[in-house]
Amino acid sequence: MRIELDADLTLKSLEPKDAEALFALTDSCRDYLREWLPWVDATQNSDHSRAFIQHCQHQEAANNGFNAGIWFKDEFAGCVGFHPISWVNHSASLGYWLGEGFQGHGIMTRACQWLVDYSFNELGLNRVEIRCGDTNFKSRAIPEKLGFTREGQIRDAAWLNDHYIDLIVYGMLKREWRRG
Repeated sequence: MRIELDADLTLKSLEPKDAEALFALTDSCRDYLREWLPWVDATQNSDHSRAFIQHCQHQEAANNGFNAGIWFKDEFAGCVGFHPISWVNHSASLGYWLGEGFQGHGIMTRACQWLVDYSFNELGLNRVEIRCGDTNFKSRAIPEKLGFTREGQIRDAAWLNDHYIDLIVYGMLKREWRRG
């Protein structure tokens, strides 16, 4: 899969050859990413990134959603994708992260907008969910800009490094989606 959202922004299925770029970005902003992503400390070399890419390829091959690399002006900028799709419930949850130097360009909002549109119009899903750390205001801004409904707060829902955090749950239903 390769989707050019505009002249500067491309989403592309991750391939093993992307492992070096994925690891380099993770390593270059490790402290920034670590604040919200529990997998950062375990990503110690490009082999760990390659294993993640293989996991993503298996997920896509099993028709269970996909994870895409984000390229901004031909630089690897981050990832966006589905946690496993629930075909029984016609629903999916989206996850995303962006390197520190790529913040503030509307990259993730555009990437998530495309994925939500794809979820409803191509995959036939009925519900898309996004969960964000309660004080991760940059991440929470994405579903809020896209018109998701804040559905609630799950207390102590995720273990992050050395403490629990609450998660805010946002949901969008196909009948509510007004983008594509």
